[in-house]
Amino acid sequence: MTPSIIEIQPTRDDARIARLAASAIVLSVAEAAIPLPLPGVKPGLANIVILIVLLRWGWRDAIWVALLRVFAGSLLLGQFFAPGFFLALAGSVTSLTVLGLAMHLPRRWFGPVSLSIFAAFAHIGGQLVVARLWLVPHDGVFYLVPVFALAATVFGLVNGLVAAKLLRDIWPEHETGSRRV
Repeated sequence: MTPSIIEIQPTRDDARIARLAASAIVLSVAEAAIPLPLPGVKPGLANIVILIVLLRWGWRDAIWVALLRVFAGSLLLGQFFAPGFFLALAGSVTSLTVLGLAMHLPRRWFGPVSLSIFAAFAHIGGQLVVARLWLVPHDGVFYLVPVFALAATVFGLVNGLVAAKLLRDIWPEHETGSRRV
């Protein structure tokens, strides 16, 4: 009796998702090396990649890239199943949920910048809920909301502008067939 071998052939979509997830992971790891004045306030550079994936290839691919980024990034940073992992996971899931809903808003008024700001606020919101329910069981955690809201606005705006420029320069509308950016 010979052992059976199951060979899995990755598709072109699998390879593309892996490349995009690798880009997001590299940005997450690089971002972890940036000294920040307040824990939890990060630029969210990987969100640029996730927003591009969402607008170019759709929500399903964006989910894969975002979750691979959280899991692989936490493994590389030695934070797997640590509080930072759960905060990142909560932020990503909340952000993806909001982006999935926001994709149904009128394209004429809502593009990469507004979607990025929505995602940044959702990310912070998801993290604050987990922090409040699990890590800091006190309402004092909400005193940080103005600081996080300012960070979400600034970083969401900047990341959205970068994503819009990359989408415009790298994948013009006539080549992508995706929603107008």
